[in-house]
Amino acid sequence: MSTRWFAPAPTLLGLCALALLAALPLALTPFEIRVAQQLFLAAAMSLAWNLLGGFAGYWSFGHAAFVGIGAFAAGLVGTRLMPPELAAGWGMGIAVGAGGLASAGIAALIAFPLLRLRGIYFAIAMLGVSQVAGELSANVEWIGGGLGINLPDAAPDWLAPETYFYQLLLGCLAVTFVVAVSVKQSRFGYGLIAIREDEDTARMLGVPTERFKIVAYVLSALLVGVQGALLAYSLGYFTTQSVFRLEFSLNMIVHALIGGIGTLAGPIIGASIMVVLTQVVLGNLLELHLFITGAVVVVMVLAAPGGILGLWHDYKHHRAARRAGAAA
Repeated sequence: MSTRWFAPAPTLLGLCALALLAALPLALTPFEIRVAQQLFLAAAMSLAWNLLGGFAGYWSFGHAAFVGIGAFAAGLVGTRLMPPELAAGWGMGIAVGAGGLASAGIAALIAFPLLRLRGIYFAIAMLGVSQVAGELSANVEWIGGGLGINLPDAAPDWLAPETYFYQLLLGCLAVTFVVAVSVKQSRFGYGLIAIREDEDTARMLGVPTERFKIVAYVLSALLVGVQGALLAYSLGYFTTQSVFRLEFSLNMIVHALIGGIGTLAGPIIGASIMVVLTQVVLGNLLELHLFITGAVVVVMVLAAPGGILGLWHDYKHHRAARRAGAAA
């Protein structure tokens, strides 16, 4: 793995930004803290989806399956498979880890047959996986998705719950970003990009395409499962309808698309724009959320297929070309 991205200056800048964000709840209202939680979660989910959809070019329309699997695995471990005295505190960490491992395990089981599909066929197959998983959670009595699961309060007494989950979701976003950077700057990441550009040629050039795709798929599912588990604990009470939502899958794609699919900062930029737009600017106009989201996506696809970062790179290239022409 290349270490050039982790040079001292960028790393120090990132740590300073993280420290600033961690201290921000001191100056925010409870509503603003909740919006920030949604932003961190949306950005982390989109970054995790981007490992497969952006780097490898395998767009999943059903990543909400892993949100729900992670949430229910954490819920079942935290309420039924763990002694009550361990259910809070460290018990939450165990449950969240179980959520990530459950998502990764199921992804590993279904990866080989699903990843033999390409393009729209893979996208639709993943949508089917999400629907099936949601129906199972709602109708299998032991899972209890129809009635819902009530999780114990995991926040410590000395910290407000909204601030506690703000810090956890911020940390989750930071870890997801570090994973994404590590993948993109590695041989594995270059192999995924080769698969995205031309999978058959990549295979002929010696890229282990099947193994790379499966690893990307399982890693993406692991991260989304952890995020789903944290979502469940932040809600406190959740049902199938709370976590197996098509909206999650669509938002992962839309946020990456707006910011720039296949980039590192793009999903974070896209999530920031859309969460602020829908939750703050249009907070009192709920009926316009889907309309505005659709309009933004249509405009971005037509005007900037590469997203906001694509527009920025085009602008820099055009400016450099003009300077070169003027110098000549």
